[in-house]
Amino acid sequence: MKAILIAAALAQATAPSPVDQARAIVGDAPATAQTLLLTDMSPPTVPMRELFNRRDLTGWETWLGYPDPAVTYRDQPGATPIGRTRATTGDVAVKMIDGAPALWVKGQTWGAIVHDADLRDYHLRLEYRWGDKRWAPRADKAPNNGLLYHTNGAPSAVFGTWQPSVEFEIMTGSTGMAVAVGRDVRIRTTAALDPALVSPPVRYRMGGTPVEIVNGTLIWNVENARDAERPAGQWNTLDLYVLGDRAVHVVNGVPVMVVEGLATVASDGTRTPLTHGRIQLQSEGAETWFRRVAVQPIDRLPQVAVKR
Repeated sequence: MKAILIAAALAQATAPSPVDQARAIVGDAPATAQTLLLTDMSPPTVPMRELFNRRDLTGWETWLGYPDPAVTYRDQPGATPIGRTRATTGDVAVKMIDGAPALWVKGQTWGAIVHDADLRDYHLRLEYRWGDKRWAPRADKAPNNGLLYHTNGAPSAVFGTWQPSVEFEIMTGSTGMAVAVGRDVRIRTTAALDPALVSPPVRYRMGGTPVEIVNGTLIWNVENARDAERPAGQWNTLDLYVLGDRAVHVVNGVPVMVVEGLATVASDGTRTPLTHGRIQLQSEGAETWFRRVAVQPIDRLPQVAVKR
């Protein structure tokens, strides 16, 4: 037994670190800070359409995961998600804040509010701000939430809690990060090494090394180009531009992520472009407010350039 333990310890000690593994994928070029700019913006042809009517949850449904969020990422036999509801559960509501109605997400039970519309080729804008409450098992971590788009599939498919989708991360320090929600979702982008990051140590970089984001692998997300979130207590504006299987993530007017090749992959390896779907506003351990959620159609993406 002692020999087995020693061998296991030696194997762990000699295993490549996440930084070394990432270096083998993206190379040694560091992710020095890039400030990106939106250029070649198309003027809107129609006004934005509100998805939140500012009165109630019409057009939205709530899907809640497990009563104990601690089991979300575990194989817990017998655990059953709470599931779908349009009724007020105490987890989601319309409330007043800063003199106007907003969607309030308590965050204690993990899940999402999901809009009915199947969206494609659009510009979506919303505002969010953090509330004061944090809940286990994330109470001691950075506030975490997300705007999930191109949502398709069963509501319980991902950890019994979310539908497969592409994530525009909403998390202190990481807002705009791209995440593959579900093992069958694929996202292509470009990245460079950032050893200061924990998992994975890669950051979006225009002109960087092409990578594919795949949940369950080393590159399960790619960090934003830079942090553009405002201080806690202030409202932030997110702009998501989606055209077919490409998208641009913008935080407070600053583009922080460009992705392409959005797709799902079947068990036989067949790749299908991911070009449409519903949106989910997550509940994942932090009280969050959302307001002014609106969309308008687009026929081209804005261009993104590096500020010189």
